[in-house]
Amino acid sequence: MSIGRIYEDGTYLAKNPTWHAEDSQWKAEQVLNMLRRNNVKPTTVCEIGCGAGEMLHCMANVYGAGVQFSGYEISPQAFEICKRKEQPNLHFYLEDIVDREAAYDLVLVIDVVEHVEDCYRFLRQVRTKGKFKLFHIPLDLSVESVLLGFILDGRASAGHIHYFTKETALAALLDTGYTIIDSCHTCGYLNLPNPRWKANLFKIPRKLFFNFHQDWAARVLGRCSLLVLAK
Repeated sequence: MSIGRIYEDGTYLAKNPTWHAEDSQWKAEQVLNMLRRNNVKPTTVCEIGCGAGEMLHCMANVYGAGVQFSGYEISPQAFEICKRKEQPNLHFYLEDIVDREAAYDLVLVIDVVEHVEDCYRFLRQVRTKGKFKLFHIPLDLSVESVLLGFILDGRASAGHIHYFTKETALAALLDTGYTIIDSCHTCGYLNLPNPRWKANLFKIPRKLFFNFHQDWAARVLGRCSLLVLAK
């Protein structure tokens, strides 16, 4: 079976029935903070691989009618979820944006690159779709994930087929013609609720390490992502 088919045949939905919508408010906050920090004020925004569409829905409610949002998704199951969230400044499309002649002020690529079989070709195609591009890329490759042998956990549960560090993620963007404007670490593991008490207990030393040195924490303990604003 083709790797990409899991998003179209229901396999991904079976493993992730919410399509990670519960993380969307937090992700939207990270995106909005990055845009404000760099004084980026788009009037047209699209998200590639928008999933359940909840992050765009959050952003559309913040910006209001002055900004138009478009979400592109190749999964029929995810499209059924996000289509119900349409409003005057938010529309969704069941198609691959690379097949459409379109350009936006801002293109969001949030937790997508690690899923794409030919990620370099994908990055080159995305570069032409907007003035600014904002990526969120999980940093699955760490000392902990390699030593403890759970580097493939994200492959089984979430379909990750590429494993990045901060350095290799930035190198991939530079290799495919992007100019990096700003980047920062994010750590949903530390900020999002977790029902398991052991996970919450381990958050304490992780948070201390992350606050002390984000690069080292991401490199050694992992469970971080990289948010990158680029042109």
